[in-house]
This record gives sequence, C-alpha cells and structure tokens, in this order.
Amino acid sequence: MKNELQNIISGKSQVRHGNSIQTISGYLRKSKSPSGTFESGKQIKSEETALIKQFCDRNGFWITAININAFISSGAEQKVYLQNKHKVIKLNDSIYYESWEDYLNNLLLNNFYFPDTAYQLIGFYEQNEIVYAVVEQQFVKSDSDTELENVKVFLTSNGFINTRNNDYFNPELGIILEDLHDENVLTFQGTLFFIDTVFYLTEDFYKL
Repeated sequence: MKNELQNIISGKSQVRHGNSIQTISGYLRKSKSPSGTFESGKQIKSEETALIKQFCDRNGFWITAININAFISSGAEQKVYLQNKHKVIKLNDSIYYESWEDYLNNLLLNNFYFPDTAYQLIGFYEQNEIVYAVVEQQFVKSDSDTELENVKVFLTSNGFINTRNNDYFNPELGIILEDLHDENVLTFQGTLFFIDTVFYLTEDFYKL
C-alpha cells in the first residue's frame, strides 16, 4: 500500500478527484527553488503561494466570487458554504500545514481513504491578500451522534493506532491522522463519513 500511496502523492497513479490536486502539486515541485537548510517553513509557503497565484493567472484557475449568503460555518482552518443540496464548498488557507504541498497531500490521502467524501479542487480564491484553496465535497447528513469508539475500531482495522484523544498514527506507512472528533466524522445510517481530515506525512512515508 505504501508504494501505491507514494505513486498517488507523486502523481504517477490516479485517485478520485485527484487530477487538479496532482497538477498543482506537480507545478509546485517543479517550480520551487531548491530548498536550503536555512529556508524557513514560512519562506517556503510564501514561495508556494506566489507560485499558486502564478498558476491561477496562467490557467484561469481563480474562483472570482463566493456566495456569502450560502455560508454554513467556519473554523480555524476553513470556511464552509452550501453549494446545493448535494455539495458544499470549502475555503481553506492551509493554516494547519507548513506548506501548501502538505495540504495538497492531505487532500490526496483523504480521497484515497475516504472516496465517498473526496475533495475536488476547483480553484483558488483570494481575499484580503489571503489565498484559499476552494474544494468541493459531498454534503453529508447526520442522523445520529458519532461514537468515537466506532471511529477507533475502523481506523485500527486500517492500521492506525490511537496515539492520544482523537489523533492516530500508522507506523507501517508513516502517516499521521489527527482531529477526528465527532464534528469531523459524521454518522448516517450506521456508516461513518470522514468530512474533515488532517493527514500528515512523516519522513518514514518516503522510505522503502
């Protein structure tokens, strides 16, 4: 599985709704200056943001307007808008990640593990000099409270170990998955739907 995931992250293999995500990731990897030991995470992200703006200018990938009347909720990392009865739009400024590439990797991992709630990157939006990724996702209804023990059982069966609270780690793959509280995992007709994931890749992920 690690080899399959490595191929998805590198763009060699496909995943649901992965095309635009992999295109942007590839553009960042190709265009970024070689990372030096003295380059901070803030500098890297600033460079990536400039490259994303460049890509959007060249390829018409800007979202120019958001229907603010469709606003549903917001958190530290994103704003959520109802697109229609089947879809939501999420604006994310990647605040939880040291780099935009890390955020894009999170989207790809989510789409691999949870295709029912796969993110489709439809563009970028800029407001008050802040750049947001704009992703589309299935709107999920909840008909019962999520039992976190069910989340734990599901993730354990997929190789993830509960490290603390609602955070998990897959030692075989070198993948961290965090913040899986009952607002980020919904239950509908007895099925878990992971609607907000926070994946991180560790150095072990890239080891054979």
